[in-house]
Amino acid sequence: MCGIVGYIGLREAAPLLLQGLKRLEYRGYDSAGIAVLNGEMRVVKQKGNVAALGEAVAACNGSVSGATLGIGHTRWATHGDPSDRNAHPHVSGEGDIALIHNGIIENHAALRTELTKHGYRFASDTDSEVLVHLIDHLWKQIPFLDFEGAVRQALTIVDGAYGICVISSREPEKMIVARKGSPLVIGIGDGEYFVASDAAPLIEYTRRVVYLSDGEMAVLLRDGFSVKTIDNITQEKAVTELDFELGEIEKGGFEHFMLKEIYEQPMVMHDVMRGRVRLEEGLIQLGGIADRLEQLREAKRIVICACGTSWHAGLIGEYLIEEFARIPVEVDYASEFRYRSPIIGPGDVMIVISQSGETADTLAALRLAKERGALVVGICNVVGSTIARETDCGIYTHAGPEIGVASTKAFTAQVIVLAMLALALSKDKSMSEAELTVALQCLNDLPDKADRILESNEAIRDIAALYKDASNFLYLGRGYNFPVALEGALKLKEISYIHAEGYPAAEMKHGPIALIDEEMPVVVIAPKDNTYRKVLSNIEEVRSRKGRVIAIATEGDEEIAQLADHVLHVPHAAPFMMPLLTVIPLQLLAYHIATQRGCDVDRPRNLAKSVTVE
Repeated sequence: MCGIVGYIGLREAAPLLLQGLKRLEYRGYDSAGIAVLNGEMRVVKQKGNVAALGEAVAACNGSVSGATLGIGHTRWATHGDPSDRNAHPHVSGEGDIALIHNGIIENHAALRTELTKHGYRFASDTDSEVLVHLIDHLWKQIPFLDFEGAVRQALTIVDGAYGICVISSREPEKMIVARKGSPLVIGIGDGEYFVASDAAPLIEYTRRVVYLSDGEMAVLLRDGFSVKTIDNITQEKAVTELDFELGEIEKGGFEHFMLKEIYEQPMVMHDVMRGRVRLEEGLIQLGGIADRLEQLREAKRIVICACGTSWHAGLIGEYLIEEFARIPVEVDYASEFRYRSPIIGPGDVMIVISQSGETADTLAALRLAKERGALVVGICNVVGSTIARETDCGIYTHAGPEIGVASTKAFTAQVIVLAMLALALSKDKSMSEAELTVALQCLNDLPDKADRILESNEAIRDIAALYKDASNFLYLGRGYNFPVALEGALKLKEISYIHAEGYPAAEMKHGPIALIDEEMPVVVIAPKDNTYRKVLSNIEEVRSRKGRVIAIATEGDEEIAQLADHVLHVPHAAPFMMPLLTVIPLQLLAYHIATQRGCDVDRPRNLAKSVTVE
């Protein structure tokens, strides 16, 4: 969601803040702003992108120059429309406190009413502005209260989620940050400190970071920092070393991050399996769950909770775990889980999946499952994220930073992790040692097969040109490829703004078939597996209604070419591995349709990379 950056040190703050905001653009936003302390508070903010903000800062005739302390923000609208006045930072009435905020203050309306009675006037429609006025009010009204105390007192009053960064000209050598539900990272330099929503803006300045936990507040000075709880209890924080390179968050010659990340998938497959798929020994080694492996094998039920693309990966995980480990699996939308009085408790296992490790709904499901006594396993990409810290055990996906808002390589990595987990749980249940060795070889062969699919990029681009003006798409798949149909449809709607739906192919007859005519492209995932003949029948049903068929088929399949308008081939693979191959043409198809429609695929409208509010 919103992006937060902050700096306190000896360098000029404004250029660092602008560069940090550029690194956070992938999170999705509609306005941007900075505030710096240069004798007095200077604020520049406006609707639009970071480049436009940079021009506005340059036009300030040096009023922000020389400041060595400041905060910056990219806003993703929740309360109030995208506009200059709703952009962050928000300032107190006298302009001596500036605040940036990610999250939602749920009791903002009541607080706004109360503060209005005390003479406060609001310049925006946001919930965030309430907090800066509340800090100001408490600081003035409570004797002997300092800046830190005023922020702490305010945070005990507000309800909801927040990641905040606050500065004040009343105590100009200090920055205060706090989190509850929205991530914040502190970067440790030499006589300087950085703050950000995630590590992307920090890596070019430092590798040493501290991740704040929920309910913690940090006070940053130029010569040190301290962390306490909101209840004023001192916390000792471990320093983490960032494990990625600056080049991983740059485009590397590709036009868009999304295309770069699609092409990174063969390498990601290698990285996810490195040291874990032990082909010569005939085993899967997952160190993050090793101590819990027997408990997982004895689970009476597994519940997978996730959102969006991660939910689609979870559906594939359901197929994998039930086939190989013979454990019943349910897959829930994390956003719905805690609102339906779920039955979960001791003996159950919950697997939560999140690229960022900070997805608010997934964290809520995790916490409820732990409260009820279930074992909770995390699958996430970001080291040190909240999910990584709060789960009982887990598996990192090692996909590297994913900047494109529409997830691609993270999906691939999640599915491979779920496949490895299913195989690790299968011991003595459904597979002989020989069968496990064959499955491991299938995994080992995946990167080369993915590379071969990428060679079809130009052919996919040509097909995209034929359908870029379509108003609707239908995606069909069966078995392991039904979730891939859902994922392909999601990718298209996310970045091209074309309405698209994914269905189990057999369900087409129960409603969607009414939509099919000569204007409706239908993408059918039809590898040669045990449902192949059934899927061919579904294609015939589409053709008889003049639908246009784009088929994803196994190499060497000539029969399907007689039925489909276009065929994109993928190498042969075992059915349980096929989703990792069939998804790649769908990613490329969505990408090329979107770019040919002039869409910004790295920053699609209304979307955020990490959804840290409910």
